[in-house]
Amino acid sequence: MALHSLFFIFAFLPPALLLHWLAPKRLKNSSLLVLSLFFYAWGDAAALPVLCISIIFNYGAGLWLDRIPAQRLKKLFLAFAIAANICLLVQYKYLGFLLSIFTGPDILPACIDAPARHLPPGISFFTFSAIAYLIDIYRKKNRAEPNIITFGAWLALFHKMLAGPIARYADMAGDFVDRTVTLKGFADGVQRFILGLGKKILIANTLGKVADEAFRLHGADLDMPTAWLGIVCYSLQIYFDFSGYTDMAIGLGSMFGLRLPENFKYPYTAKTIGEFWQRWHMSLSTWFRDYLYIPLGGNRCSPARVCANLMIVFLLCGLWHGASWSFAAWGLYHGFFLVIERMGLARLLSKTWRPLQHFYAVLVIMTGWVFFRAESLAFAADYLRAMVSFTSGGFDYFHMTFVNRQFLAALAAACLFSAPVWQYLVSIKIRLETNGAKLHARCAYAGYLAAGMIFLFSVFIACAMQLAGDTYSPFIYTRF
Repeated sequence: MALHSLFFIFAFLPPALLLHWLAPKRLKNSSLLVLSLFFYAWGDAAALPVLCISIIFNYGAGLWLDRIPAQRLKKLFLAFAIAANICLLVQYKYLGFLLSIFTGPDILPACIDAPARHLPPGISFFTFSAIAYLIDIYRKKNRAEPNIITFGAWLALFHKMLAGPIARYADMAGDFVDRTVTLKGFADGVQRFILGLGKKILIANTLGKVADEAFRLHGADLDMPTAWLGIVCYSLQIYFDFSGYTDMAIGLGSMFGLRLPENFKYPYTAKTIGEFWQRWHMSLSTWFRDYLYIPLGGNRCSPARVCANLMIVFLLCGLWHGASWSFAAWGLYHGFFLVIERMGLARLLSKTWRPLQHFYAVLVIMTGWVFFRAESLAFAADYLRAMVSFTSGGFDYFHMTFVNRQFLAALAAACLFSAPVWQYLVSIKIRLETNGAKLHARCAYAGYLAAGMIFLFSVFIACAMQLAGDTYSPFIYTRF
């Protein structure tokens, strides 16, 4: 079950909201935990024990960590608890990859590689959330949660389970103790959910079909225009797919009286790669900053050590997304540009024409997505060669087959909403609200609300029609 499926929207969500609203205050977290476990089991019942083990272990580890008096013993226990979480992640996500490094993929036993093929959904997200929870207890940023129901409801929260954001317990603890759903909060949540649904279904899925076709081509079949069209589509697909999930998760949170952190801030408007990582998957980048980069020394070390820290962090960031050399290359690629920007490129770019800064950032980001999307380093190298091959043999057929009016509309919408257009529209609404005493402002505000409701209703109907007639297309980040 996915957040964008018809079953979830029409069969799971309405009774889930009703159950949560009708539940007395003392049972709201219990109802949320039951709903989350049911949601997870419906999608992959075989993986449910993994999630339950993580909940039970980290709940108990948090209590023990909070009660150990000696700092040295506390540090040792924290190391053990983190290692246990990482071992769980390695078992299901990295074991086959690690053994293939030492034994070679051709002689890797099939029984050992099996866990890597059956990856529990969202394991990277709930494992990183659990590690952050334990470290924050050690740092005394929050106390251990004494109620396993409350802890389980937070860790297994179905809104964020499959693809984040990585919400820290310290930021959400208050909502699990006392939360209320207001009419405005619910309305805002519905709006955010529909916008996220539109991003996924109408934009990401449409562009994804073209990107998939481009990345299916090999060698001489892939020419330069097709390669560029494919990577442009994939760059927009992954942004609208992932940010669409985040919007839906945040919207669902508002419907249930929970506040989830923002995860994107128009990343393709960045002027440097450093700024891109302040805008892209912010819950992950801040996780690596707070729990890995700063403990390694952060910016307080020598320049050479700082550069090494960046490369280590982004190598692990790449591997967090998947157990393959192409993901490792993607992480190192971003780490390399962060290093050279730190060494002076960012200062040099700041003195250039602003559109040139954006062009640099978008070009570097799109090129990096080739490693992210490619199934292997060899395929990534072939694709990059095609991008600079100055050939155009198969583009006419590709263009006539896949570039239609629906695709062009989705591409135009993607380019438009990659910029802060929606933020500008919201600012207009705020100005109209503040000038509500004037007649023309009231009329304009009423027209704005009516247009907004028509737009949201149209998006929802279009998504429902698309889902009814389309094949299943899961969120990209679910598999990470």
